[in-house]
Amino acid sequence: MKILIILCVLFSQSVYAKKGGIKYKYKKFERFDFSALDVEGANSSPGDLSIGPRFKKNFKNKIPERKNFNREMKKAIDSIL
Repeated sequence: MKILIILCVLFSQSVYAKKGGIKYKYKKFERFDFSALDVEGANSSPGDLSIGPRFKKNFKNKIPERKNFNREMKKAIDSIL
C-alpha cells in the first residue's frame, strides 16, 4: 500500500512538470485610431445642487492710513534725477 502511494505521488508530480519555459510574444507595433473613438452615454446634471452662503471675514488693516505720499514721491524723483 505504501509503495502504491509513493508511486502515485511521484507520477502525479511528473505529469504536472512541463518541459521548457513559457514564452511570451508581444506585439511589435499597435496603432490606435482616436478619430473613430465613440463614447456613448447620457448627459445629466446632479439632482441637488445647492451652495450654502459664504461668510466674509473682515480683517483690520494693520498699516496706518496716510493722507498723501508727497514726501516719498519727492524722494523717489530725487533719486531718479
